[in-house]
Amino acid sequence: MILLPALFAVALCMTGCAEKEAAQPDAPVAQSEAAGDIVKIGVSFDSFVIERWIRDRDIFVSTAKGLGADVNVQNASGEVEEQIEQIRYLIDKQMDVIVIVAIDGTALKEVIAEAKAAGIRVVSYDRLIKDCDTDLYISFDNEKVGTLMGEALAEALPQGGTIFEILGSASDNNVTQVKKGFEDALLGTGIQIAYSSYCDNWLAELAFDAVNDGLEKTGGEVDGVMCGNDDLAGQAIKALTESKKAGSIPVVAQDADLSGCQRIVEGTQTMTVYKPVEDEAEMAARFAVALAKGEDITSAESSVSTQATISDGTYDIPCCALEPVAVTKENLDEVIIDSGFHQRDDVYLNVE
Repeated sequence: MILLPALFAVALCMTGCAEKEAAQPDAPVAQSEAAGDIVKIGVSFDSFVIERWIRDRDIFVSTAKGLGADVNVQNASGEVEEQIEQIRYLIDKQMDVIVIVAIDGTALKEVIAEAKAAGIRVVSYDRLIKDCDTDLYISFDNEKVGTLMGEALAEALPQGGTIFEILGSASDNNVTQVKKGFEDALLGTGIQIAYSSYCDNWLAELAFDAVNDGLEKTGGEVDGVMCGNDDLAGQAIKALTESKKAGSIPVVAQDADLSGCQRIVEGTQTMTVYKPVEDEAEMAARFAVALAKGEDITSAESSVSTQATISDGTYDIPCCALEPVAVTKENLDEVIIDSGFHQRDDVYLNVE
């Protein structure tokens, strides 16, 4: 069963491993009816431009609410200084825990020190925050994500070839991990990276420019493209379409966004990496509530616990890493549709 690795990783984590007050109406905020000692959790998102963060937000809030917590959701819209101010706002609101999807994992040291000085626990969500000794890092095995991409390209290009590497934001620690896994997977395959570029703040349109720049610098020679996520892949494929190359060369990415899955069944994208974000968001909410209640999440006695750690560059911090799954046309129905991640009619919208 293809979904077993992801579910098994969640089991390991279980046993061992809003805008400001003038928030937009559609930002879900859990409201508690009790007036007693309520767990208060603040969440600062990078932005909601990337499709998956909407899913993360909704599942996190729903799970935390079910556990009796109030949740204050903030959206930094890709601006580091805005995220810092929003974290300070959450500190002023005396949150018990602040969960952060960092825009820049190296820019939050001062404000996280302020949170910790105020007795607030901090969770690095999906992206590792560097050198800050956060109380938990929960994400997917990002090096494995890169490995799956590299393996997919190696399978699609058995004779080797030249490829473009279109990465996400250089300030995102996940990008470093994905890049390592990807490039390690290419060793000995005969595949060479002819062009590499980063897309600041994960701006998808930069991938369009990068592919065109790569084509110009290589004289139009490219046998495959790796993209940091499905948003970037969409723009990369747009550039390949204009060069009459879309569908004839493999493109790999991650996130299993609806658009990425549609391109897989249409034949312009070869694979995506599915990360069951519902599992990550639910686990993060459970860990956040446990931390708010003062539980030691490294102890087997905690309601959720982890024995794993990861270095944030300075400190070894508790870590929960979930397992990603490679998705191609062959297993998309089983992994994506049968799990309910996307609906079949939506995925096959443009296919007879």
